Amino acid sequence: MQSLYRRYRPRRFSELRGQDHIVRALRNSVINQREGQAYLFSGPRGTGKTSTARILAKVLNCENQIDGEPCCTCDSCLAVEAGTSYDVIELDAASNNGVEDVRDLIDRAALGSPGRHRVFILDEVHMLSAAAEAALLKTLEEPPGHVVFVLATTDPQKVSETIRSRTQHLQFHLLPIHELEEHVKFVIKDAGLEVTAEAIEQVLVQGGGSARDTLSALELVVAAGGVAEEAVDLDEFIEAIIDGDPGRSLAAVAFAVQQGRDPRTLGEELIRHLREAFLTQMAPELVQLPTERAEHVAQWAQRMGNGTIVRAMEVLGDTLVEMRRAPDARLLLEVALMKLASPADPSNLSGLVARLERLEQTVARGAVAGASAPAPTPPPVDPATGRAKLGGAASTGPIPRPAAPAATAAPSPTPPPVHPEPRKAPAPTLNTKPQPVVSTSGNPAEVWPAVLTSLKPLVRALYSACAVSSPSPDTVVLSAPNAVHQGKCNEHAAVVKAAFASVAGLDVAVNVVVGEAGDKIRSGTPRTAPSSNTQRSKAPTDTPPAHSDIDDIDHHDIDPNELSDLPTVPVESTIDRITKAFPGAKLVDEKDLK
Repeated sequence: MQSLYRRYRPRRFSELRGQDHIVRALRNSVINQREGQAYLFSGPRGTGKTSTARILAKVLNCENQIDGEPCCTCDSCLAVEAGTSYDVIELDAASNNGVEDVRDLIDRAALGSPGRHRVFILDEVHMLSAAAEAALLKTLEEPPGHVVFVLATTDPQKVSETIRSRTQHLQFHLLPIHELEEHVKFVIKDAGLEVTAEAIEQVLVQGGGSARDTLSALELVVAAGGVAEEAVDLDEFIEAIIDGDPGRSLAAVAFAVQQGRDPRTLGEELIRHLREAFLTQMAPELVQLPTERAEHVAQWAQRMGNGTIVRAMEVLGDTLVEMRRAPDARLLLEVALMKLASPADPSNLSGLVARLERLEQTVARGAVAGASAPAPTPPPVDPATGRAKLGGAASTGPIPRPAAPAATAAPSPTPPPVHPEPRKAPAPTLNTKPQPVVSTSGNPAEVWPAVLTSLKPLVRALYSACAVSSPSPDTVVLSAPNAVHQGKCNEHAAVVKAAFASVAGLDVAVNVVVGEAGDKIRSGTPRTAPSSNTQRSKAPTDTPPAHSDIDDIDHHDIDPNELSDLPTVPVESTIDRITKAFPGAKLVDEKDLK
């Protein structure tokens, strides 16, 4: 009994799937009698290169061709299909790659032919030796008028440039997943097979866009009863990396080996799986997965992050290279997966970048959730710092609670926080000024932590060094440390304006100035007010304090009892941050370099 891929091999151009550009070119050349004398068919395995070459050979000698298609019923077509035609000569260049083999081919090309054309099909032509290519080159330059060469290869880059320049190069592609699915269902129906939907999905994934590989996988599934085999779930490895669980990844390797999977093959499948995930984020049109499966892969790809996906592919790729000379391939695979699933090593820069990306995604999801969810019970947590927000009764989340409209009744006052122990009475000067009322549109300076978190890393880094203030509900002033920094920030001012609109629903004007702005909010983290003792030493208790920059910060619902007990948060300078980022580095004065 014939295998499925031979039984359902295309016999006409119209039966070729996923190669419309090639079918159109060859049929038009036959119809207009402008067929070339040398073709180069290149593409992945199982995409129809040899089948197309045989169809071309049939139609060039067919006695009853119609619209560029062979009839498949005349003596010439039947002889080509049976492999007994004197007009079609096939040569496997992988096993006949010597110069003598090519010279014999050239001698046969000079002979006459019973048909109109003599077609020579050279498969895996990139395997020819240099001497064989040189012997073939002369015939390709000046072939007999009745001879057509069809060179097929899976690696056109290994074919010499001189040969490629003398051929018409047609590139075959992997089949789209929906076309493969239609073909598989047609084969199942036509052959009277019984296959479950889960098994069909498994066959499509294993085929990887190759029609021949897909039908071979289908044949194995049919032999096993038409149900999906207990396959190794590659998502188990992915979840172990996302959750940082090395033990789970080792258990997944052990199960795969028990199922008879080779560690190297498993590593290659993981890399392909990660590649599909990366494509769902960067180029979804290139994904070769069923629709439901593609959506599932896209979900965990977002959780994993592109940086982590790329790092995983790099680590596994290096591991596959090392496996070539390693006595225990499984051990190398386990070590690679443990590196990926373990917390980042401080000495590994790529690991730290991947870990930082995951943390940023977590913070971003938390900021968005805080903006839309109702205020939880105190004490709230500032999403930018992860610490308890100043004031036990302060509003939760990056977006302030809107005040009641003037026409409606005032809401009931918020009860003061209950402390387990009596606290020291606050200095009267801290609360002599009436607390500002937040407008229904929100305070731009107060929502700055959430806006900053939503920005892309490059823009976030630029604006993290700026102090922020809000002189009015529709204006945000950002103070850059110098003029160069101001220019860079101005390039992304439109992005910041859009972030205010998307995160907080605010339409604000973003102004970037040069210079510090006093004790305003820097990098999305409010600075604490001075202690009550310090305040009393600067001004009499019965005199209201002079207006300063700290008055621009919204004190809505701040409990003054807690202000005296919280330490002042120091602002770290740029030099300090650089010194921490490069341990052991020495700060050199510019004068010493002269």
